Amino acid sequence: MPESVLGVIPARFASRRFEGKPLARLGGKLLVEHVYKRSSACSLLERVVVATDDARIRQAVEAFGGHVVMTSPDHLSGTDRVAEVAASDGAAIVVNIQGDEPFVNARVLEQVVRPLLDPASPPMSTLCKRIEDQATLADPNVVKVVTDLRGRALYFSRSPVPYPGRGRPGVAREHIGIYAYRREFLLEFSRLPPTELEAVEGLEQLRALEHGHGIAVVETEDHIGVSVDTPDDLEHARRILARAAEG
Repeated sequence: MPESVLGVIPARFASRRFEGKPLARLGGKLLVEHVYKRSSACSLLERVVVATDDARIRQAVEAFGGHVVMTSPDHLSGTDRVAEVAASDGAAIVVNIQGDEPFVNARVLEQVVRPLLDPASPPMSTLCKRIEDQATLADPNVVKVVTDLRGRALYFSRSPVPYPGRGRPGVAREHIGIYAYRREFLLEFSRLPPTELEAVEGLEQLRALEHGHGIAVVETEDHIGVSVDTPDDLEHARRILARAAEG
């Protein structure tokens, strides 16, 4: 019997840099609507829901025909919000889909789910792409990942890893923050205490590694990395959408 897969889009209204971001308009649709409809195009996702604690978001999602689960307002992270949804859902695999990436596509979602269809794989998977320039490698806002020979994460860092020295350029990879989890592991992960490296780097996924859990990392060329964190980012996304419409 195939594994059931649930896609969850955590969305909150409050945001220090961009309040009401999920309801911002982009090309005639809400930001959260773009994410929802693009995610729903992935054939591996049996269902997609928006997880929120805000009635305005719930009403907007229901208005465009989306499914919503109301969650606690006390969650400190999107992962905790996704875990609350998973706790009351029977799906075997749960995908945490970033609600601020309007150009997410079915291919990358399929790529992040595929490893978990193998019972021998780690209980968690994510994505990466190659870094092609030194400025990106040096940027602390770009998270880097290094893997072992099986494609499993060794470490995530905001620092340039691997170190670009000794005359050997190496291959550096940018981490893409889309995750898939086996349901039981997600519930366990949300209860694990935060760890030292997680706090130092500000990267939640390090909690899994520090507690001894593996993370499968899939390299992709299909991700369009546009994250809307500020009104300026929204304008950038609008320009990209307009160029795509022009052909």
